[in-house]
Amino acid sequence: MDTSIYNSPFSTRYTSREMQHIFSSDYKFKTWRKLWVSLAKAQKTLGLNITDEQIYEMSKNIENINYEDAADFEKKLRHDVMAHVHAYGMQCKNAFSIIHLGATSAYVVDNTDIITMREALFLIKAKVLKTISLLSDFAIKYKNMPTLGFTHFQPAQLTTVGKRASLWIHDLFLDVEEIDFIISSLKFLGSKGTTGTQASFLELFDRDIEKVIKLEKIIANDFGFSEVYPVSGQTYSRKIDSRVINVLSSVAQSCYKFSNDIRLLQHLKEIEEPFEKEQIGSSAMAYKRNPMRAERIASLCRFIINQTNNTAHTASMQWFERTLDDSANKRLCIPESFMALDGVLDIYINIANNLVVYPEMIHKHIMEELPFMATENIMMNGVKKGGNRQELHEAIRKHSILAARVVKEEGKNNDLIDRIANDSIFNLDKEEIINILKPENFIGLSSRQVSNFIEEIVKPLIDSNNFDIKEEELKV
Repeated sequence: MDTSIYNSPFSTRYTSREMQHIFSSDYKFKTWRKLWVSLAKAQKTLGLNITDEQIYEMSKNIENINYEDAADFEKKLRHDVMAHVHAYGMQCKNAFSIIHLGATSAYVVDNTDIITMREALFLIKAKVLKTISLLSDFAIKYKNMPTLGFTHFQPAQLTTVGKRASLWIHDLFLDVEEIDFIISSLKFLGSKGTTGTQASFLELFDRDIEKVIKLEKIIANDFGFSEVYPVSGQTYSRKIDSRVINVLSSVAQSCYKFSNDIRLLQHLKEIEEPFEKEQIGSSAMAYKRNPMRAERIASLCRFIINQTNNTAHTASMQWFERTLDDSANKRLCIPESFMALDGVLDIYINIANNLVVYPEMIHKHIMEELPFMATENIMMNGVKKGGNRQELHEAIRKHSILAARVVKEEGKNNDLIDRIANDSIFNLDKEEIINILKPENFIGLSSRQVSNFIEEIVKPLIDSNNFDIKEEELKV
């Protein structure tokens, strides 16, 4: 790495080699050449005067791209596509005359963008599924462990550690549905020509409409697409980019929410992200265990979510059939959004596979708050012992206020149970009250919900998809 010039943190810190390859120059320009070969083959099949020798010459030079020649041509021509046409032509002298025949730049640029985004979405989906799989194991393991629920980050009714994890899973499950929809909706631009009218191809095929239509379907099929966009300007609609970035933002929102929960739980000392043996939490405070992984997720997700404005503006500001004010923006926005989310998911997988749970601290927090939450049950038991419901309600209200004051103003333990046990109006001794305060009696259907959700919804999704993400390959 040349340390004397700027290096993108996406390459050096955040993104896997696999995602970097998908957006690499090699991937892009080899795809351009594959598109030119596909175009020539289809044109030959449909009757144009193109030889097998020309196609062979083009095919054997797909991989060995002469980048220096292309750079020299671009300096002179000020046009990246034509620079690569000429560089390719240097290697394919017999085929030079038919390379890019009838096409405009968008033929290689836009079709390649669609191919690239689809491939990147497949990788994102695989990593989301891996995350779901790991969280599902965690949710099942802890489906019965009561934990304090929070609304507004104030103590609320109990849930379970596994049930909370099921909320993280459900967000990602919804994201997979969206990713699948976007992948299935992507179509090939095809060979539409300079303003989308296919006029140049109509001229090439002596105004044979059927051949013009068949041409782009043949090419689309070569790259695994069953459909082409029925209409376009010179480019595919930039709303496609907006839709793709929106689904990346959706995944980022789910990851962001998870990272916030983990940061709060780590503050509570209930659950924390992994902390390695020699990891330093703070350069100044040696005792600290900062949630740096979750914080990095939050930071990168903020970047991704903000890109939705970028693609929305680009889509809305295109003029008529084509302007070029999208190009430089797309070169930054699309790859970096994918690479940022790739980095986020690598970290998410790492955390999900190594979450540290502290049951005693979780139980401690429950028992600090459960007396307040159990007052309805205590009151009902007092009524069964002959008490008056209204009188008991008022007594509990007063005791609760005093107990809360002891906790908040004096920093002492919650003494509500002792207060009630010592109040003869309830006719309940301390042991009877403690028996009411079993956390598992306050978790509702949490365990059942987790089991049903994982078995009936999540597991079929996992089983129906192939994904193989090894943690040692992640960029964490």
